[in-house]
Amino acid sequence: MQRFDVVIIGSGLAGLTVALNLADHKKIGLITKKALIDGASSWAQGGIAAVLGNDDSIAEHIQDTLVAGAGLCDEAVARYVVEHSRDSVQWLIKQGVRFTRDAESDSGYHLAREGGHSHRRVIHAADATGQEVQTTLEAKIKAHPNISVFEHHIAVDLICGRKIRLSDNRCHGVYVLDSLADKVKTITADHTVLATGGAGKVYLYTTNPDTATGDGIAMGWRAGCRIANMEFIQFHPTCLYHPHAKSFLISEAVRGEGGILCLSDGTRFMPAHDERAELAPRDIVARAIDFEMKKRGLDCVYLDISHKPSDFIVEHFPTIHARCLELGIDMTREPIPVVPAAHYICGGVVADRHGRTDLPGLYAVGETAHTGMHGANRLASNSLLECLVFGLAAASDILEQPSIPHVSLPEWDESRVTDADEVIVISHNWDELRRFMWDYVGIVRTSKRLERAQHRIQVLHEEINEYYANFRVSGDLLELRNLVMTADLIVQSAMLRRESRGLHFSRDYPTLLPEARNTVLQQKTEAASQALQAI
Repeated sequence: MQRFDVVIIGSGLAGLTVALNLADHKKIGLITKKALIDGASSWAQGGIAAVLGNDDSIAEHIQDTLVAGAGLCDEAVARYVVEHSRDSVQWLIKQGVRFTRDAESDSGYHLAREGGHSHRRVIHAADATGQEVQTTLEAKIKAHPNISVFEHHIAVDLICGRKIRLSDNRCHGVYVLDSLADKVKTITADHTVLATGGAGKVYLYTTNPDTATGDGIAMGWRAGCRIANMEFIQFHPTCLYHPHAKSFLISEAVRGEGGILCLSDGTRFMPAHDERAELAPRDIVARAIDFEMKKRGLDCVYLDISHKPSDFIVEHFPTIHARCLELGIDMTREPIPVVPAAHYICGGVVADRHGRTDLPGLYAVGETAHTGMHGANRLASNSLLECLVFGLAAASDILEQPSIPHVSLPEWDESRVTDADEVIVISHNWDELRRFMWDYVGIVRTSKRLERAQHRIQVLHEEINEYYANFRVSGDLLELRNLVMTADLIVQSAMLRRESRGLHFSRDYPTLLPEARNTVLQQKTEAASQALQAI
């Protein structure tokens, strides 16, 4: 058993922000499934939305966020995040993050404009912002003596009082599988932070890395936390369409800098779908592309910025330009083939303004959490901002909490399980799940499709639970278990929402209800029951 003041599960921007703001005062254990840098944050191309220009205002950033959120944003939370945007960016700059400079800008930095934004307010590091931020913070993490990093470790489950027959229901730590040693460890902590990111791998096509398997959301649900708004899956409109381009995102900023969406013959189609054309929010653009592809039987559409000067394109999008060239696409001369792909989950573990969940001692930050910031659709580049603001908020709250008496936790028990005999079952179930989620719970939904998905999920649940009960755990099994649980939560939430709002579009319920309400799933008994209620 290993003990820390705080254990953080996940090494994206949210988790690293919490760790660095606690490390001078607390002993930190940081758990990451692969290497420290592997995760969705490092893949972020666009940047961080913040009010930095003199022509911009907090009120306008809030309004843009609320409009994108389609009536479901918590306005107080949106205000809190936006009001702290400048300070959060300054904290990153202080850490050494090198954002793209612009001598002619009143902020001193180049600010991009993305879909749904009324101003240029996205500060970035060329088209590899996440990589710059993560590598900078990674160096700080590795150098700090109070932070112990556990790479190639995957969380199995949270250890909460009711599961180990304690009188309280506090979270006391986590069981973690050391993937290299093939051994489960017991880690105890006064405070546990879920910062595991999203669950894009529940879909066949996604912009997310392989690590995005809904671990924190599934663990939070199993521990008894409320889960909210899981039906709102953001499909990024422009993922590179190429057989060798796995999960490569074409940044929103390409459209922000003048890129147009067109058919193979060059016909532009977005103005027919929305007056904002290519700068409409992501849900509108993704549905428009989906409509055009299905209507015309297309494999993809095209994003064209070749009308801009070559030097401009290479300067602003060096990573995208280089990757496209590797695949034989010269974006300075020809359009880029693109398709929508699962990108971001707006729902998650219900957390308050301090990142606190329903379970004492347990926090959730970043994409894992539902804070009310994004509503029914996340505004572009508000995600990294949320990671920063709530990472700082959670760290501040943890520092204010009193010490917790040490609790002796039971070690992981493998006495009644054996080695798996048919590992291929896991890969088959994984493939089946991702395909039917793409077909039945994608950009456009129907009640019949959701029912079909729910039936298949129930079968997978039974198979996986039996497998989990009888065989030793593995990384693949744990991820599949979490993905199926997350898929179940997505489908439950989608079936409860009988309207079309934001990222959830149903052919059976195409209209908008007069009252915007959150979908909240809550385990009231041993068998999960659901309640649609406002939070």
